[in-house]
Amino acid sequence: MKRINSAIFSIAVLFTMSFAVFAQESETKVVDEVVAQVNEGVITLSRIKREMKSLSDTYVQEGKTREEADKLVEGKQGELIASLINEELLVQKAKESGLEPEIEADLNRRFLEIMKQQNIKTLDALYQEMEKGGFNAQEIREVWRKQTTRDLVLQREVSSKIYWSLSSKEMKDYYEKNKAKFSKPETVALSEIFLSFAGNDKAAVREKAKQLAAQLKAGANFEKLVIENSDRPNVAESKGKVGTFNVKELDEKFAAAVKNMKAGGITEPIEIDELGMEILRVDERSAASSETFFDENAVRMALTMERAPAEQKKYLADLRQDSYIKISDTYRPIVAPILFADERKTEKAGK
Repeated sequence: MKRINSAIFSIAVLFTMSFAVFAQESETKVVDEVVAQVNEGVITLSRIKREMKSLSDTYVQEGKTREEADKLVEGKQGELIASLINEELLVQKAKESGLEPEIEADLNRRFLEIMKQQNIKTLDALYQEMEKGGFNAQEIREVWRKQTTRDLVLQREVSSKIYWSLSSKEMKDYYEKNKAKFSKPETVALSEIFLSFAGNDKAAVREKAKQLAAQLKAGANFEKLVIENSDRPNVAESKGKVGTFNVKELDEKFAAAVKNMKAGGITEPIEIDELGMEILRVDERSAASSETFFDENAVRMALTMERAPAEQKKYLADLRQDSYIKISDTYRPIVAPILFADERKTEKAGK
């Protein structure tokens, strides 16, 4: 059985750090210090220290020394505690709104996708492979739970309401002022052969990718080589097709590889961090056009994305206002100015 590629999990963990880690404490130890009470939940000092350690580890992985990382995290302690309080409120809102079954379903879907990608048949076998790679399955699950909880609550309580509240006039006016956003972009339809580093010698994988690219450029049958070599699931059905993409939204590595490449073109092997090697074929290319057209869904989405950040701040401020939040005297001076910054701006504006 293939070893799970550690990058799959480390990338997921690093990605979710940008949202600030959150979760309810299941129990509070008597010896622990309560830094903040949030309705019926608490934020403990031990929890804060764990999150500070995780954030420091992230900075070290990005190239900073441990001393630099610890100093940087120490300076962000107030911001971290404020984020934990906000996220605790979102966890409580998810429970109140009955979103937990949907959250669990999303977590299960993520693990099933990894099982398919790695050709692992059971969840227990997946967990075993994760442990071999130095990862705790339950810790990974909790990180994803935090991300999914935040996203679902804000989608339901903020983004969805913005999307459906927009009037025809608002959308028409926005379209007229921003027509350039709704012109036809340059697109490419792509197929791939993916060779995974997981459980394999990287040098051998790189060499195999080089040989496959050479065969394809010499006229070898792409679909045949996909089925025989690609490590993606269901390649017999997909034949390696991955879809059509807006060129401007492609990852920089892929965009550079297919730049100006005509239909039928084959890229050189592209190394994807620690995951593996990718060979792309351009199946179809569609040029950009200056012609614009009104697409109601596209306009709704653009307006929603534009308004969401401010509305999310307002929503969190309303949650705080309707909640019981008590911060210990020791930490209040570094937390309150950050946590209640939006409320104070509103107060000043109303004077």
